[in-house]
Amino acid sequence: MMHYGYRMGLPWLFMFLPLLIVGLMVYIIVRLVQKSNHNAGIQKNSALDILNERFARGEISEEEYERKKKMLRE
Repeated sequence: MMHYGYRMGLPWLFMFLPLLIVGLMVYIIVRLVQKSNHNAGIQKNSALDILNERFARGEISEEEYERKKKMLRE
């Protein structure tokens, strides 16, 4: 029987297709975990960052800013 060459490549497809699917699933899971860890780190501000933002918005005076900055660095 002639299969016109289609039968020769089919076993390779069925051997690598599951590997490709598993690899794709692992890649998606890793990307989701990295994204959630990255977002968690962005939300945390250090005390100095918050102090800088408050000073930039004009909520505290320069003297208070310098005093608190000195306290944070000690």
